[in-house]
Amino acid sequence: MLDPRKKALVIKKFKTHDDDTGSPQVQIAILTEEVKELTDHLKSHKKDFSSRRGLFRKVNQRRKLLAYLAKTEESEYDILIDKLKLKKKVVIAGFTDKEELPEIEPTEEELKKLEAKKTNTEAKKTNTK
Repeated sequence: MLDPRKKALVIKKFKTHDDDTGSPQVQIAILTEEVKELTDHLKSHKKDFSSRRGLFRKVNQRRKLLAYLAKTEESEYDILIDKLKLKKKVVIAGFTDKEELPEIEPTEEELKKLEAKKTNTEAKKTNTK
């Protein structure tokens, strides 16, 4: 959990208006700081699984908020990503989220590799019986 003074600084830096404490930009910035703190904590406490679960929850919440912001205000999303130095979501040019990607046929080499794997696993199964 963030120190109240540090949280106030984050809110001050990312607020969109004077009374702003709950906009997606502020929530994402706060979550990013919390993720950084938890990541540092887990580097020295590798077996702290409850904190790891908390980290996963915060990362997932941030991901959802980023997706919402990207959908509603794309320019704000780009600005926030740059400020927080986060990776952008990969978008395949020419396709939206609602469209299906084209089916790509495997090459002959890929088919041979798949067949070899299949025969190896079948051979292992028969040897173990």
